[in-house]
Amino acid sequence: MGPASRSGTQIASTIAQGARQPAATPPDLKQTDTPMTLSRRDMLAASGTSAALLPSAGAIAPAAAQQERVLRYAISMADIPQTTGQPDRGAGAYQFTGYTLYDPLVAWEMDVADRPGKLVPGLATEWTANPADRTKWTFKLRPGVTFHDGSPFNADAVIWNFEKVLNPQAPHFDNRQAAQVRPRLPSVASYRKLDDMTVEVTTRTVDSIFPYQMLWFLISSPTQYERLGRSWERFASEPSGTGPFRLTRLVPRERAEMVKNTSYWNPARMPKVDRLILVVAPEETTRTNALLTNQVDLIEYPSPDLVPRLRAAGNRISENVTPHVWNYHLSLLEGSPWRDLRLRQAANLAINRNEIVALMNGLAKPATGVVDATSPWYGSPTFRVTHDPDRARRLVQEAGFSRANPLRTKFLVPSGGSGQMLSMPINEYIQSAYREIGIDITFQVVELEVSYTSWRQGAAGEIARQGNITANNVAYVTSDPLYALIRFFHSNQIAPRGVNWSHYRDETMDKLIDEAMNTFDDTAVDRLMAQVHQKVVDEALLVFVVHDTNPRALGRNVRGYTQAQHWFQDLTTLA
Repeated sequence: MGPASRSGTQIASTIAQGARQPAATPPDLKQTDTPMTLSRRDMLAASGTSAALLPSAGAIAPAAAQQERVLRYAISMADIPQTTGQPDRGAGAYQFTGYTLYDPLVAWEMDVADRPGKLVPGLATEWTANPADRTKWTFKLRPGVTFHDGSPFNADAVIWNFEKVLNPQAPHFDNRQAAQVRPRLPSVASYRKLDDMTVEVTTRTVDSIFPYQMLWFLISSPTQYERLGRSWERFASEPSGTGPFRLTRLVPRERAEMVKNTSYWNPARMPKVDRLILVVAPEETTRTNALLTNQVDLIEYPSPDLVPRLRAAGNRISENVTPHVWNYHLSLLEGSPWRDLRLRQAANLAINRNEIVALMNGLAKPATGVVDATSPWYGSPTFRVTHDPDRARRLVQEAGFSRANPLRTKFLVPSGGSGQMLSMPINEYIQSAYREIGIDITFQVVELEVSYTSWRQGAAGEIARQGNITANNVAYVTSDPLYALIRFFHSNQIAPRGVNWSHYRDETMDKLIDEAMNTFDDTAVDRLMAQVHQKVVDEALLVFVVHDTNPRALGRNVRGYTQAQHWFQDLTTLA
């Protein structure tokens, strides 16, 4: 990549210099003799996350511009997520280049903070399953909506977008976008236009939960694609959606600049700022110091050790209940040590989650399952996910291992990114805890998008196979039955069709999930999902670590922000 443009700010360029380093996979981390009594600051230093204060800002002026309201937002990703319509870099990316530039047919209620949101109309005003054939869903489209380029939104645009990501034979098919959204649309079998403002989607089987999948399917402009010579590379720099912001400048691995779409169709989501600048700042201490020195106006994931300084300086910490889990997926392929229930249970019992919460300076909550115990899907597991190192050691010994003769295996872990919290400090903390019970893990550390690629490939995929990987660390949203449970534990979701990374197969589990998908009674769905989750915990199918509180640090000049109880966030609420 060539040098960064000097017409942006010095802060953006300075942050980007670190982000532009080669993204090659680092060598496996070697084991250390780090004791379990390390302080949070020691753990941060050991993982290489200390950083010097950045130089003062340059050309992106502070948000005190007299003629327009500008906010600079430092994000935790190593690059700006894809801007072509389907963001990469996980669910957290949708708040940045998804729901800013684009809209889905079915949207999520993001302007409430005191309760979970719900499905609400987006570019579709209503959706219904045909009572005579519940695999057929009809979507009535919103009239009068235009793309940023002025072309009309209609059924042809919706079908074109389905083709873009689901039909490799389509001339405009984009594999980069397809790789992101295809696993999020596992139920879609076919689609067709009924009239100019109505489309029909047919699912593979009856699926009462299908509308949740449509949250991830965003609509980009066919007209703009044609105008730009049918080039997705050019479209990335000049995208056209129907969303509340328009992209005016993109500098890869540095920043994205957006302005208010004054013609936006939804008055309730009209941006309160004139310009929003996303600044790439993947290292949490650098990101936090940038806010402390007024180089940016708000950040995601402040460094936990610097939270007291942020508060003392008058900054506000925003966090909320978030359907999220930070965990490890364990391979259940033939030959994997994790096929042994005793080792899976030991891996859960070895972890002191309260100490990890302390490492996060309280910006996390212990996880005892995929979902929080307050969820209607939690159930009544008999296996208690707690800290019991003595029992963990006994289970490891029963499985034939010990501290003198440890189980040696390798985990794939991301170096950081949205949702991963303090990725390396947490991983290294758990590595040390495992050593105490006779499990000796090494890490293959990768950039976040490589981790997601491995996740989509599954335990039998190329990345896991070549690295002899038996576990994948990934954090994700758990806001609905599909995203929390179905996509991981139904046998028809085994990667690459879904993200059943572990290759878990169980007839009873399949029957429970199938029954839930065939009922349109929400209470019955909750009851069945509780049975699914109970089985997941009792079989210790994952290693459950913590739930995120999705913290943001807001500068004194940020006057408003509504933080939804979701990974989706509405940046139009920033003021």
